[in-house]
Amino acid sequence: MAVRTARHVRSAGIAAVAAAVLAMTAAGCGSSGSGSGSGSDSNPFAKARTGARTGGAEAGSGAKGAAGAATLSQLPARMAADGTAVVVGDPAAPHTVKVYEDPRCPYCKRFEQGGGTALAKLVKDGKVKVEYTIASFLDSNFGGSSSLKAANALRAAVDAGKFAEFHSAIFENQPEEPEDGFTDAFLLKIADTVPGLNGTAFQKAVKDQSYKGWVKSSEKAFEASGSQGTPTVLVNGKKVSPGDAVYDADAFTQALKELGVS
Repeated sequence: MAVRTARHVRSAGIAAVAAAVLAMTAAGCGSSGSGSGSGSDSNPFAKARTGARTGGAEAGSGAKGAAGAATLSQLPARMAADGTAVVVGDPAAPHTVKVYEDPRCPYCKRFEQGGGTALAKLVKDGKVKVEYTIASFLDSNFGGSSSLKAANALRAAVDAGKFAEFHSAIFENQPEEPEDGFTDAFLLKIADTVPGLNGTAFQKAVKDQSYKGWVKSSEKAFEASGSQGTPTVLVNGKKVSPGDAVYDADAFTQALKELGVS
């Protein structure tokens, strides 16, 4: 299903969505922003969250909401040579998909539930590898440290060998965008939905924010990429077109075929 989306523009204050940003290929949450676009009543996904709630409620089904736990558990992850991106899949895969996401962005959740399901299967089949760059600009847009904490936990999940499953669970249980919902306690509840993740080392990394420096570096890498918002998806260096294709598994699969991935 095609959806009309918009990015916020990177700026210090609340701003309307710029026309030039509307033309970006993978439209979604913009890196400045505010109450316009995603995160407000105008956001078509703002009231469509499932799974988690903040304030101590139980986490939802985690990895089952996207590609399925069986598929995700077979997707190995490691840090890229630059020490910033997280690479999922066979390093010898013939195609590379770059994905830029912010854990608080509802459009990233929409991508994970749409195009992300098709992408996971291609990774499992060895046809592509995915390089994730995790942004955290929405903390500046809405306040709090929800993106930072979620990104830190995602980095800890790499060391635990559970990145793909936890990454899916993060978006499945995503709080409302303006809420500072990814608390330490809630992140650990989400981790409980991923077998073998929520151990002593992971808990310490979450509570101590052991990868806070990495989170800052990852945000800088996102900014340096020239991306204006999330999700941004590139296949072998080319942006997926049309941008709305990333939100639908079939449309995304077709877009990938047109870029030589099948």
